[in-house]
Amino acid sequence: MNELTIKDPPDLLSFIGHTLGFWPQESLVCITLNKDKVGATLRIDLPKQPGYEVHFAQTVAAYLTSDEQANGIVFALYTTEPPEPGEARPHRATIAALTGVLAREGITIRDGIYVTSTTYSPYDAVPGSNIAIPLSTTEYSRVNAEFIYRGSTIAPTNQVTLPAATDKREHATAVEHHRETILNGPPAAATQEAHELWTRMLGAKDYPTDDNVLKLIAYYQFPHIRDRLMADIPGIIEPPEHILFAQTTQAPDWSRIEWAKQLLTHAYTLTSPEHAAPILTTIGYINWWEGRGSKAHQYLQLALDTDPGYRFARLTDHMLGAGIIAGWNTNKTTAYKNTPDMP
Repeated sequence: MNELTIKDPPDLLSFIGHTLGFWPQESLVCITLNKDKVGATLRIDLPKQPGYEVHFAQTVAAYLTSDEQANGIVFALYTTEPPEPGEARPHRATIAALTGVLAREGITIRDGIYVTSTTYSPYDAVPGSNIAIPLSTTEYSRVNAEFIYRGSTIAPTNQVTLPAATDKREHATAVEHHRETILNGPPAAATQEAHELWTRMLGAKDYPTDDNVLKLIAYYQFPHIRDRLMADIPGIIEPPEHILFAQTTQAPDWSRIEWAKQLLTHAYTLTSPEHAAPILTTIGYINWWEGRGSKAHQYLQLALDTDPGYRFARLTDHMLGAGIIAGWNTNKTTAYKNTPDMP
C-alpha cells in the first residue's frame, strides 16, 4: 500500500475522517508527529464543563506521550459551540492547558484546525477574522480520493445502531432451559463446555446454529463463565486478568476479535431483554480493547437500559469515564489501527 502524503488541511481532515470511520462531533482529535511522519491518532470528547481543562489535558497527554517517537502534534477541534466573548475560538482554555502539559513532555503543537458543522479554518486566528472554508471542499482532497479508491467511507456520526432483536419467547425459554442445566451441573464442567463451544465458534467461518447461539447466551449469564469466554476472544495464552485488561506481552489476534464481535452481535439478535446485558457489555468491552471508547460507552449504556443493575456494565463504564486506555493501545505493535477514541 502506498504511503499517504498530507499536504494541507483538507488532506488532514480527510485523513481523520477515514481513519476514525466517522466525522467527529464535539471532539478534539490529535495526531502525533515524528518530524514529518504521522504517528498515533486520538479522538476524545471535549470537556463539557469549565474547570476540567487541566485534567483533560493530562488525560490527552498520557496517551500521546505513549508514542515515544513523537516530538509534535497537530489537532482538529470539532465543535458547534460559540467562542467566549472576546475570543476567536471556543475551548481556548482547553488548548492552552494542553499546550502547557505537552510542552513539559517536549512535545510542541505545530498546527490546529477549527471545524464547525459546515466550515473549517485555522484555530489560531484573531477575533473578527473571516477565513472559514466550506467543509465540503475536503471531498476533493487527494487523501480523500485515495481512501475512497481503497474502499473506505466516512459515516456521518459514530452512533451505534443495533440490529433488531427477535425477542421470541421460545428463545428466552430455551436460554432459561440451558441456564437450569448449567446450574444443576458441576461448575468446572460447565466452564469447560462453554470454552469448547465458544472456541469452535471463533474458529469457524460461518455463523453457528440458533441452538448453539442460545447456549452461548445462557453461558454468558454466569459471570465466572463470561470472564473465561471473554479471555478466550483475543487468542492469547496468558493469565486471564492480563488479557481482560489488555496488558499482555503478546499482540491480540484482531481479526479473531472482530469475528467475536460479529458473533456476539448476531447472538444479540436472538436475545430477549432479560438476557441481553451480558452480550451488549461484552461487545462494549471489545470496543474498549479496540480503542473505540465512545462506542464502548454507547454499548454499555444500552446494556444498562436492558438491566440497570448489571454491575459489570456499570463498572466498565466507570473505567472508561476515568480515562483508562486499554493497554494494547499504548503500543504501536499491539494497537488496533492506532486510533483510540475516548468518551
